[in-house]
Amino acid sequence: MDEKETFLQIYDEAIKREGADKLRAYLLRSDFFEAPASIRYHSNRAGGLCSHSVNVYRRLLQLLLQERAGAYADEGALRETAAVCGLLHDVCKIGYYRPDFRNVKEDGVWVRKPCYVRDEAYPFGHGEKSVFVVGRYLRLTAEEAMAINWHMGGFDARVRGGDGSVSEAFCKYPLAVLLHVADLEATYLDEKSS
Repeated sequence: MDEKETFLQIYDEAIKREGADKLRAYLLRSDFFEAPASIRYHSNRAGGLCSHSVNVYRRLLQLLLQERAGAYADEGALRETAAVCGLLHDVCKIGYYRPDFRNVKEDGVWVRKPCYVRDEAYPFGHGEKSVFVVGRYLRLTAEEAMAINWHMGGFDARVRGGDGSVSEAFCKYPLAVLLHVADLEATYLDEKSS
């Protein structure tokens, strides 16, 4: 099964709330399944965004089962939260990159190589854009919205600019910490730059 099929299977089995079908249709119309997760750091290839999202879901589900299982009404609710946050935390990258070319020197000869460049279609921020996009289709819990919003942790541009809200969010919403950790684990343990 390829990553797109894996993503859709997890999505269909876990996310049951109203609007899930409309969000799924939006993802299929978008470049979500073809886009890279980044242009330099991890899963920087076509389809990397989908692959990264599945990796984050798996890591988050494992963390939730270990750390927070009792915080959910049942395992279905836990799996739904893991799918909503893990699979959808980076929907902000839809329409974010476009294919291009760059010149690279190989053995003393310049070679034209395909690459991706940033070409933001809707500059709304990172985590906050994902919350906005997902929220157009699904009703998020406060904890899910906080987790998706702050999934970058200290790497978030708002934090680098001096905003300390991430610390408050991490203290009040354990899911935010776990999604950030799952994102880091997926990025640095499961994925490599190419």
